[in-house]
Amino acid sequence: MLSEAFNGLRRNATMVISVILVTFISLTFVGAAVLLQVQIGLMKGYWYDRAEVTVYLCNTVSSAAGCSGGAITDEQKTAVQDRLASATLAPYVQKLYFVDQQTAYKDFTRQFSGAPNLAFVTPDLLPAQFHLKLVNPNKSGVIKEGLAGMAGVDDVTDQRALLGPVFSLLNTASYTALALAAIMLVAAMLLIATTIRLSAFSRRRELGIMRLVGASNRFIQTPFVLEGVFAGLVGSLLAGGAIVAIVRFFIVPNTATNPLVAYVGTHDALLAVPLLVGVGVLLAAVSASIAIRRYLKV
Repeated sequence: MLSEAFNGLRRNATMVISVILVTFISLTFVGAAVLLQVQIGLMKGYWYDRAEVTVYLCNTVSSAAGCSGGAITDEQKTAVQDRLASATLAPYVQKLYFVDQQTAYKDFTRQFSGAPNLAFVTPDLLPAQFHLKLVNPNKSGVIKEGLAGMAGVDDVTDQRALLGPVFSLLNTASYTALALAAIMLVAAMLLIATTIRLSAFSRRRELGIMRLVGASNRFIQTPFVLEGVFAGLVGSLLAGGAIVAIVRFFIVPNTATNPLVAYVGTHDALLAVPLLVGVGVLLAAVSASIAIRRYLKV
């Protein structure tokens, strides 16, 4: 059976190479989508745990309802701070620190150094802020409700809400990669089925003799299934190698240069390899088995 399988691979070498390439490309997309989902999970865990709630206080240009009296006064600031330290909100706050307008201005100029309109920004245009690290980041709504309508409070912003669109975009990219991979996997299955049918057609006389001498269907079908499995196995191994190489040579070096972002590592790529091999071999075996059974029935 192994001899027959290798004879079939040799006779249909061009089609087999096509199957290997399509399987390789499609499973590379699958691996990339899987690693992208892992990357999104790592980034969510990293940034969401560090996300803060920022309470912006009124300044001279604030237009919120709580800023009708103009810039926040010392009494209003003390009232906001007391509310955050009250028995109602304090259990939700792990850490609290205050940033005055001068410090906010320094941070702003450092972050946007070189911007053309930076000279028009003055400290009084930037709001003073309370930064809160919450015990449970999902409870930011409690802080918003607790400070709602207070005089001197311009806005309460949860940084997690700012990160949401970024992760939504990454999820869309991941789903797009999975959709492309699914289309290419279907193409790979059709190519495998076509290859098997061509291989069976080229050996139709041998198959007829095998039937006449009493060979079982399983004995006849197995070499053709092995052909498909071989092509799927080679393509999936190439895809696994490509995923590991991409992570090893393009992702891992960025880990040292940008420690503020959690990246997938080589071990994550290695864990994806068995999945790719399993998918490639299973799809190849199923498509080859269906193709040869339908041919033999005809």
